[in-house]
Amino acid sequence: MDLISEEQLNSLPDLYETERSLNPICEIKLFTPDSQWTWYIIEVSKENKDICYGYVKGLDCELGYFSLRELESIKGPLGLAIERDLSFTPMPLSLIRDTKH
Repeated sequence: MDLISEEQLNSLPDLYETERSLNPICEIKLFTPDSQWTWYIIEVSKENKDICYGYVKGLDCELGYFSLRELESIKGPLGLAIERDLSFTPMPLSLIRDTKH
């Protein structure tokens, strides 16, 4: 994975680990620099280290599952790849929903 290091993947909660949390922590932020799409990773599958659960801001805002491999293959309208926000600090989902991070 180019977007996220092995160390970061290992530090994320496993899928369903935070499902009882009313306000899980968004650990990693990915975004398209040439459009308005943003993915906040809350959990990742420890089994395949590809499937993530998180909050997605795009045409709509929703919680759901997405593939890191698929994100790595996507290019925005100007041909730019998805990037990890290196300055992002993990924060509760409620703050992400309430602000423009």
